[in-house]
Amino acid sequence: MEVGELLREWRRRRRLSQLDLAIQADVSSRHISFVETGRTVPSRRMVLHLAEHLQVPLRERNRLLVAAGYAPVFRERPLDAPDLRAARQALRQILRAHLPNPAVVVDRRWNLLLANDAARVLLAGAAPALLEPPVNMMRLGLHPDGFARRLVNEAQVRRFLLSRLARQAHQTGDPELLALHAELAGHGDGDDEPPDPAEIAMPLRITYDRAEPSFLSTITTFGAAFDITLDDIVVEALYPHRRRDGGRAAGVRHPRGVERRPLSAAGRGQVRGTTSGPGTIRPVSAPSCSTSIVTTSPGFSHG
Repeated sequence: MEVGELLREWRRRRRLSQLDLAIQADVSSRHISFVETGRTVPSRRMVLHLAEHLQVPLRERNRLLVAAGYAPVFRERPLDAPDLRAARQALRQILRAHLPNPAVVVDRRWNLLLANDAARVLLAGAAPALLEPPVNMMRLGLHPDGFARRLVNEAQVRRFLLSRLARQAHQTGDPELLALHAELAGHGDGDDEPPDPAEIAMPLRITYDRAEPSFLSTITTFGAAFDITLDDIVVEALYPHRRRDGGRAAGVRHPRGVERRPLSAAGRGQVRGTTSGPGTIRPVSAPSCSTSIVTTSPGFSHG
């Protein structure tokens, strides 16, 4: 596909007219028309300029550059690459700082990369097949054999997650996200209404260890990332939530005896734990990076 066709596709995906884009990017609408119809080959700088105003993901900006005859400029390295050590440390620090509440790091397709110890509340009791790498957090949340069966407000969570996934699939045009949305929508009864616009964060009430923790979900991305891997990364953090019925958000309790041990080269990114209580999870790995559970010291509990 030519660069003009790709740019037109992104402009339409963003629901902008040629005039809207011209005003935002401070170029003439005639020039944008010429680029889209192939009458003008845009410069490398213009491709990146228009892509910035169209909020095109870095991965797709490389595709635009190649289509225009230029070399890609954005690098893609696995999260466990030596050059991304500082980014890994920052992510782990974010996860630790969020304790005692759950937080996970996922890639653009919601495959689990990192998680803190409190995220066990989401993984406990899931069918073994759903914990095979790569663990997909969307599938884990919406599949009947995932934590969906432990959700007190399952219908509400379904509406939020399916709406979020549909929006992301439309904005990125990623065929794998489109397929994932079609798969997960098929698990419902077909009556998935959009979430209430007045609710700015997804509430999540889940049964765990004879308690009913209640959370609000938030999403964080790296807005200034210049690496494709970091541009794709999402941090989802759950915050304690006081329910509308006046009930207090229950604490998240975890089994004692979980500890972090030195990792060998073969087991890098893994967590070892005792099997003396419920909720122990085994290591899983994502396509480009081993999943690491950032754990607390033995005997730590959340309350």
